[in-house]
Amino acid sequence: MYKQTLYKILPNYVKSKILKRNNRYKKWEYGYNEDHDFIVISKTGMIGEVYEIQGLKIALPKQPKNVQKFESEKWEKTLLPKVLSNIKSVFEWDKYPEDFKEKWYDYIDEEFNRREQGFWYYNQNTPIYLTGTHYMYLQWSKIDVGPPDFREANRLFFIFWEACKADTRCYGMCYLKNRRSGFSFMASGEVVNLATISSDSRYGILSKTGPDAKTMFTDKVVPISVNYPFFFKPIQDGMDRPKTELAYRVPASKFTRRKIITGEVLEELEGLDTTIDWKNTGDNSYDGEKLKLLVHDESGKWERPSNILNNWRVTKTCLRLGSRIIGKCMMGSTSNALDKGGDNFKKLYESSDVTKRNANGQTRSGLYSLFIPMEWNYEGYINTYGLPVFETPKTPHEDPHGQKIKLGVLDYWKNEVDGLSEDQDALNEFYRQFPRTTKHAFRDESKNSLFNLTKIYQQIDWNADLRHSSVITQGSFQWVGGIKDSEVIFVPNKNGRFFVSWVPPNRLQNNIIKKLGKKYPANENLGAFGCDPYDISGTVDGRGSNGSLHGLTKFSMEDVPPHHFFLEYIARPQTAETFFEDVLMACIFYGMPILCENNKPRLLYHFKRRGYRGYAMNRPDKIYNKLSVTEKEIGGIPNSSQDIIQAHAAAIESYIEEYAGLKEDGTYGDVYFQRTLDDWSKFNINNRTKHDASISSGLAIMACNKNKYRPVPKLIKQEYDLGIKRYDNTGALSKIIQ
Repeated sequence: MYKQTLYKILPNYVKSKILKRNNRYKKWEYGYNEDHDFIVISKTGMIGEVYEIQGLKIALPKQPKNVQKFESEKWEKTLLPKVLSNIKSVFEWDKYPEDFKEKWYDYIDEEFNRREQGFWYYNQNTPIYLTGTHYMYLQWSKIDVGPPDFREANRLFFIFWEACKADTRCYGMCYLKNRRSGFSFMASGEVVNLATISSDSRYGILSKTGPDAKTMFTDKVVPISVNYPFFFKPIQDGMDRPKTELAYRVPASKFTRRKIITGEVLEELEGLDTTIDWKNTGDNSYDGEKLKLLVHDESGKWERPSNILNNWRVTKTCLRLGSRIIGKCMMGSTSNALDKGGDNFKKLYESSDVTKRNANGQTRSGLYSLFIPMEWNYEGYINTYGLPVFETPKTPHEDPHGQKIKLGVLDYWKNEVDGLSEDQDALNEFYRQFPRTTKHAFRDESKNSLFNLTKIYQQIDWNADLRHSSVITQGSFQWVGGIKDSEVIFVPNKNGRFFVSWVPPNRLQNNIIKKLGKKYPANENLGAFGCDPYDISGTVDGRGSNGSLHGLTKFSMEDVPPHHFFLEYIARPQTAETFFEDVLMACIFYGMPILCENNKPRLLYHFKRRGYRGYAMNRPDKIYNKLSVTEKEIGGIPNSSQDIIQAHAAAIESYIEEYAGLKEDGTYGDVYFQRTLDDWSKFNINNRTKHDASISSGLAIMACNKNKYRPVPKLIKQEYDLGIKRYDNTGALSKIIQ
């Protein structure tokens, strides 16, 4: 059974007494509520349910007593009364008699109220809330296929967007989407909605190219504005369907020369003086201008030389005055391959995580990230009530257009994936277009990886299907009774820094050999560890690299899974000493040696000082007599030698080819650590410092195959005269060869 994780309702989030009191006196203010750490999007002073969407807590308005119930029990667009549809402007409206206009004042007022406060209706007997923006989109926006359909995914999108608008700490949203999700039309609807009620404001549009921005403006924004009912239409200057700028202001032609000369009474006209326009794509687009809303369409597809990160640094200043945020950005896109703009968008998306804020309460980018998986918003798999058909139904559902839905979207997606399994680049493109996870959305092209990306992604996908919670256990290592140098135990712990997929049987745990007072690992024949350490507890910028440890088994006659990565540790504890002790305990528990980079030697000195020098492997590419004094003392392997760097990369490459992904026998590898696989996929041999997991896992592979790196002694050939004569027998008589 599919379990949705897109949002959750937080019951009893506010104490009942406080909730009732504040609702009674309508004391809930629109915006961020610091006391309860949520964002109120209600404009009535009363709140109801509290939603959590991707880490953002949002308080919705309280459900009113009277909720609209359509006969069909689903969303229905209400047609504009015919007599009003014939009225094209406020000028025509003014010419009608007052008794006619009085009949429609309540209707018009109600539409403005819904625009401001939102709208409640019953959907399949369930009362649901639409934000004012969402209502305007459904009721009054015209898109390429006619009126938009209600979709639950879009409802959650608009709720999240309303929270972004309400939160004074937020610059807007960064929306990671699937293709054909409707973002461009929803953003266009919002531009028109806000621009037609704002004075002295400017609204801008950017896309992956200038022509794309122009198309969005002419084919989406302008038609929505044109099709608004007259009571939502401000006075407009210029053409009805402009190509570059939509201007809501008093046209100069209203003040004619004849009227001025003759002294005729001028009409008292009041325009908004608000514009919507688009710009060509570039780092400095809209630089120096003040914007009320910036729509950033297809921001994950900005290719060089254009850079979405550089552009955002510039345009961000267009949305603020000093520290005060005066405008918002609505950014949304699928992602290109990483080297085609996707990498910059990925960085922007990840820096918009609402759970990671600075001291000012803002994310690093200032935006709030939102990802809606494809199964929530895939055209053709949404029923007549706007709800996704996740799993194949027993009886067919009906979509909004009367078509039968016989297959669940998850089964459809799986069938597509299976069909593309032989073409990894095509599969990656499908993942980017229709992602179920953020990892799908930021899939790279296989040609850009040093290693076999096809194999790596096959393994990642296999692990995802396993829901590897049952394969991997998170936990900590501890000394028994807290007594160091006794025995080590593994304790499952959801906050532990270790992730393990195999634990040796009791007889193989804590196996130590003592020789001449020194300790050595007794399970060296079973496997080994690789480690990328760090020396300093803290760093200046607080962003030091992680300490990384990996454990790998060898082939053996013991009951041990062969060639299996069984342990992953990628963390930076508060002190370096804690990290050293973590690594030591893991080695002792498994009874295996460790090959460690010795450019940061404190970990190796920790092993020696505690009496475990025998666990620290020497570099396998040199005989003992050729080691440096330090290498003889503490062991380890340098990270600066080009030979070592190449051998390290070759070790990972060989392991992936042989043991990761889909194997020749039809089974999959058992590399269950997604962080490690992800690090392999991005590994850059020219910039290894960012790839802690790749460094330690590669060293583990080298440690388990140390014999491959042993130096071959040079054979010196010398000629020796044994006093034996040689003869030439080609003639009649034999002759001695001199």
